[in-house]
Amino acid sequence: MNRSRSCVVRPPIARVTRSAKSQAAHPKPTEIQDSEEGLYGKHKKIQMDSTPAADLCHMSVETQDIFITSKASDSSGDPLPACQTSGSKADRGSPSSRGVKSSSPHDLLSVARLVKLGRCKNVVVVAGAGISTASGIPDFRTPGTGLYSNLEKYNVPYPEAIFNIDYFSDNPQPFFSLAKVLYPGSHRPNYIHYFIRMLHHKGLLLRMYTQNIDGLEKLCGIPDDKLVEAHGSFATASCHLCYTPYPAEEARYAIMHDRVPTCSFCAATVKPDVVFFGEDLPRKYFLHRKDFPKADLLIIMGTSLKIEPFASLINSVRSTVPRLLLNRNAVGPFERIPLRRGDHMELGDLADSVRKFAELLGWDGEIQELMGSQEVESPMLLSSPSSQSRLPFQNGVPSDHESCEETSRAASSRVSSSNEETDSETDSKSSA
Repeated sequence: MNRSRSCVVRPPIARVTRSAKSQAAHPKPTEIQDSEEGLYGKHKKIQMDSTPAADLCHMSVETQDIFITSKASDSSGDPLPACQTSGSKADRGSPSSRGVKSSSPHDLLSVARLVKLGRCKNVVVVAGAGISTASGIPDFRTPGTGLYSNLEKYNVPYPEAIFNIDYFSDNPQPFFSLAKVLYPGSHRPNYIHYFIRMLHHKGLLLRMYTQNIDGLEKLCGIPDDKLVEAHGSFATASCHLCYTPYPAEEARYAIMHDRVPTCSFCAATVKPDVVFFGEDLPRKYFLHRKDFPKADLLIIMGTSLKIEPFASLINSVRSTVPRLLLNRNAVGPFERIPLRRGDHMELGDLADSVRKFAELLGWDGEIQELMGSQEVESPMLLSSPSSQSRLPFQNGVPSDHESCEETSRAASSRVSSSNEETDSETDSKSSA
């Protein structure tokens, strides 16, 4: 008797691409806690008193458990409106006007105590463009000063189109014009970058996940194995169609001279390996599958949490893991009332918040010393006169004038040396 073999049809594996979808489509953290039983066990919601989140609650019970929400109403007696999106003008007001819990001085102190007690040994950092604004690089979404607010001269139909792979295929020139400004080389790491470097120096940094493409994390000394550049970088280049590698310096030279680099294999346009909307994320991004379940502290800084799937990473840690938001505005799950148990935030200027956190940890002096030593030992190549003579490019443009001067000096030295040798030979013959 013939037995028929049953086939199990498995759903296809979905590609993970960069998108600008809002987090409204994602489940709330409470729904995730109720539904996630396979990864952390059926008793995930039971939190023991020995967890870091429970310790934080005991440390700052005065500021975490006293929320008066039943009487939250405006002068007319109507309930307060729901939290607005973090891109609107209301976000730049006070935290209380947005219906979110304002930051408390006990938040930073409580997390600092955990770190000093040795309870946080696998720290994961999630960072966005806000950590580089102190270096002079604008972020993307701040109204008025953000990059998306100043793209009129590039003639794009909408701001995100300049990083859209389909739009780039039709018209790469707007991105190449912007790339001249975004190319690394003219900015230095700031105090925030060195704070993350100090986490690594103390042996506490498990991994840093960054949305930035400026390369300042590597420049300040964070090792490559501790860094995940989720949205790529300018360090390499390839064809956007067939992905054939292309020399990064040649691509930079062409872009700086208003030329479009083309692939030698398929003749399509070459671009730096920056992840556009609609493109696959790098393989290294998927380290989050083992990093976030292992983390015992999550620090979120300088991000609007608007870009998926990067924005959903912060919901991948266990419910007992404390999360600290260092940001100008409350974003994502930190806009909700009440906050999740163990969630803390320090709102305001990011550089000031990070410095305050470092002072509570007792690291401020070490960070200052590290910044000074890094400036001396590893100066930027483009700012070093001795290194400029060795580089074929200066700010992406060949230093033709300097090379001509060096060639003429070398030629004159060779002529003078040959003349000296001829004179010495004549003198020796005459003396003989």
